[in-house]
Amino acid sequence: MADFKEHPLRDTLSEEMHARPHGVIDSPAKVSYLAVVNDETGADADYAHLVELCRLFNTAPPPKSATHFSEDMGRFRLKWERHTEFVTYTFIKEAAFDQPFKDTAIELLPREWLERLPGEVLVASHLALESQDMPERPVPELVGLFDNNTVTGGFVAHQRAMVWTDFIIHGDRFRRYLIRDVGINHRGMARMIQRVLEIETYRSLAMLALPLARDARQRVSEAETKVSEIVSQLTQIEGVEDERELLGRLSMLAAEAESISAGTNYRFSAAGAYFELVKRRLKELKEDRIIGLQPVGEFIERRLIPAMETVENAAERQETLSLRIARASNLLRTRVDVALEGQNRDLLHSMDQRARTQLRLQATVEGLSVVAISYYLLSLISYLAKGAKGMGVMVDPFIVVSVAFPVVVFSVWVGVRRVRRSITRDEKSEN
Repeated sequence: MADFKEHPLRDTLSEEMHARPHGVIDSPAKVSYLAVVNDETGADADYAHLVELCRLFNTAPPPKSATHFSEDMGRFRLKWERHTEFVTYTFIKEAAFDQPFKDTAIELLPREWLERLPGEVLVASHLALESQDMPERPVPELVGLFDNNTVTGGFVAHQRAMVWTDFIIHGDRFRRYLIRDVGINHRGMARMIQRVLEIETYRSLAMLALPLARDARQRVSEAETKVSEIVSQLTQIEGVEDERELLGRLSMLAAEAESISAGTNYRFSAAGAYFELVKRRLKELKEDRIIGLQPVGEFIERRLIPAMETVENAAERQETLSLRIARASNLLRTRVDVALEGQNRDLLHSMDQRARTQLRLQATVEGLSVVAISYYLLSLISYLAKGAKGMGVMVDPFIVVSVAFPVVVFSVWVGVRRVRRSITRDEKSEN
């Protein structure tokens, strides 16, 4: 045992490097392959179905956490792999044959088990592996194996093997591949078959985005037309109500754009990743042309690249649509903000005028208050002087009022100003 402290993920990361081994395949052999789409939530169902197959052939199943499993089931060998959104089954029967696509490996499985496969089959292929000592087939016979369809093919693995296919789903719902050993060992044959099957699987998974892209392009095109109409109306609108109405329409378009993106983002991203894997596997196939035949890689790229460009274009248009809606919304909000600022300016100006009017009224009321209060005080003084004269005091009420007049008026004026200042000071302290 080592004396150093190891990272807790060291074994997990090391095992990942050896995950999904290609194994070995000796020709002649027949291979049947299924790729079943069943998202991450279907892992338990996939594992339960694998356990049932192992039980039918008296074989110990793998642990539930396993992502790959390879086992000799007696009449055939099974290779099972669990991926993120799909699971694959590879059935291998190593035996001599005359008819490559009859008595296939999958016919060794119970029909009931196949019928209960969880998920949906996206890829189903038969591969027939011919050995070096088997006689080469003439071209008419070779084409006849593919129901006289157009055949593509070429040398692969540095001309150590040959591959033919027509990329057609035949009556049994399987595609067909005929592979001939030209000097490749059993490990090289297993790696080459794994690449062929991965190309077929990843190509199909990438193409899942194409129908979505076509639908999204139509919806994006309609939304783009509506955005253009709204932008063209920005110079014609009058009043805040029109601006609010356009802003509501833009909000609905933004929701539509988000709905389109939510329904396509994952599939478009996955398509890009699968497309890169297809290109990498085609490069690893090391294909050389056979005169008179279109190479497999050329056939795939000629049809797959335009589809992926369509997907990429749809994704770019979705992003551009979102940006256009955001710019139009910002422009419209700016117009609304400018209009509101103008209204606020007018409102403040009106409030300022009202405040000035109130000040004038307040000064007027203040003056009237001084007059009124002074009048009542002088009246009281007049009554007091008259009362004093009636009691025998030698005073003239008129002289008393005349002398008190300036004192009373000044005192009242000072008192009113002090009250007003006190009220103003209290209001400021509260604010």
